[in-house]
Amino acid sequence: MYRLGHYGAALVVYSPLGLGLLLADLRTLAVLGGALSLALASLPDIDQRLPFVDHRGATHTLAFAAAVGAVLATGGFLAGRSGGVGTAVRLAAVGFAVGFTATCSHLLADVITPMGITPLWPLSKRHYTLDVARADDRVANYALFGLGVLVTVAVLGVAR
Repeated sequence: MYRLGHYGAALVVYSPLGLGLLLADLRTLAVLGGALSLALASLPDIDQRLPFVDHRGATHTLAFAAAVGAVLATGGFLAGRSGGVGTAVRLAAVGFAVGFTATCSHLLADVITPMGITPLWPLSKRHYTLDVARADDRVANYALFGLGVLVTVAVLGVAR
C-alpha cells in the first residue's frame, strides 16, 4: 500500500486503543496516540532508504513492531517519571501499544498485496499474502483511508 492506505490502516488499528483512552477520559493521550500512529504508519518503509536492507524484509516483521513499541515504551516511561511510577508505567504501556499497533497496521496493509510480507522472520521464512490489491491500486488505498476515517468518526461518536 501507499502512504494514504497506511494512514487508513493505522486509524483502523488504533481505534480500539483510542476509544479506550477516550472512555478513560484521557483525551490528550488519545489524541497524541492517534497522531503518533499516523506518524509511524509508514515507518517500516524506511527500508527503501537503507542500504543492504531488503524491502519488506526486517522492517516488516513482528520483531520490528515490538522494537518500535519498546522505543515508545521507553519514551513513555521517561516522560511519566515525574508523575510517579504508576504514571510512568501507564505511559510506557500506552507507548508500547501505540508503537506496536502502528507498525502492525502497516504489516496488515501490506499483507493484502501480492508482494505480501514475512512477519515472523527471523523465526520463520514463511511468506504471507492475501493478494487482494496491488500496492499502487488507487481505489484500494483510498478505500482503506476512507475506512480509517469512518472508524475514527465512529469512535468519536461512541466516546461522546
